[in-house]
Amino acid sequence: MRIKDEVFGKEVLDSEIQIVGKVSDVIFDKDTFEITDLVIKKTGFSEQIKSSENIVPIELVKAMGDKVLLKGEDDIFWFIWLLKNI
Repeated sequence: MRIKDEVFGKEVLDSEIQIVGKVSDVIFDKDTFEITDLVIKKTGFSEQIKSSENIVPIELVKAMGDKVLLKGEDDIFWFIWLLKNI
């Protein structure tokens, strides 16, 4: 998979299907070459006011296809519970 072609520029949606930005970069583990985080650049009116990027851990991504869908509060709660109980 070519990360640039497959991931960069994809729209990112929150759990309520609202556009929060686009993938502008990825961060990966230098030993395993696995993507660990997505860098999301805000788009639209909020970008015009203040240029902003957010780093989102890959664990908070629910699905990636034509768009990137982030997990909701219930998914995040489950993920935190799972980490504490492993």
